[in-house]
Amino acid sequence: MQPTQPAQPARSAPALRPARPGLLTERDGNGIVTVTISHPGKRNAMTPSMWRRLPGLLDELAADPGVRALVLTGAEGTFCAGADIGALRRTDGAPDGGDPGQQELAVAAEEALAAFPRPTLAVVEGYCVGGGCQLAAACDLRFAARDALFGVTPAKLGIAHSASSVERLVRLTGPATAKFLLFSGELIDAERALRTGLVDEIHPAGELGTRVDAFTATLAARSALTQAAAKEFADGPARPQRQAYWQREAVRSGETAEGVAAFLERRAPRFNWPRSSGS
Repeated sequence: MQPTQPAQPARSAPALRPARPGLLTERDGNGIVTVTISHPGKRNAMTPSMWRRLPGLLDELAADPGVRALVLTGAEGTFCAGADIGALRRTDGAPDGGDPGQQELAVAAEEALAAFPRPTLAVVEGYCVGGGCQLAAACDLRFAARDALFGVTPAKLGIAHSASSVERLVRLTGPATAKFLLFSGELIDAERALRTGLVDEIHPAGELGTRVDAFTATLAARSALTQAAAKEFADGPARPQRQAYWQREAVRSGETAEGVAAFLERRAPRFNWPRSSGS
């Protein structure tokens, strides 16, 4: 059973679990949006319709300037056990049945998450396996409960893992750990995931929500311009023209001036980008 989390008055009441598997969204008063993978009967395994929905949902959130960061998590104490393998066997024309492109759907969702323009944080409890691990790896950061378990399991199914997913895993963990996970399909605990770089922080399950709330509040208080530029540079090759663009934007928008003034006046900064840029 998932431990009871401390009260979070700034966060809206969670949406009710849908009658069908789906993705739930809620937003707190700081502009932090939480997307919850909800398919509890199958440890939040992603159906083809859920894979299809995620890129469009991310596009909607990216277009909203009030969204400051995105948290991805799973319902009822489990992050995501991967793809709904049962859907691969249904060939009778039922919804989501027999979709031969489920891996392509998973990769498209993973890439859409990696391309999301604001900071993203995977909050992992329980199982984070297969496609669930793909989604967590596509986030900028990963915080996990101490009893979480991680695995990349295509070798158990005879599936050739996508090149982009393998490359992302190698960048996070290094080639040796990536090969261990991919070759064996074995699960590793959160301590090992932390040591190998797959996870950034681990916390007791009862304290994870408190840490996530504090960290996302910090993200919301920082400069969104700084975050956007840093994410662009961290995720791709540096281009001189983009460096020049962000330097001009920081000055033109007043973001740098506000940050310096707040520091000298010993007050919290009131960053306003992109609204200060008219976008």
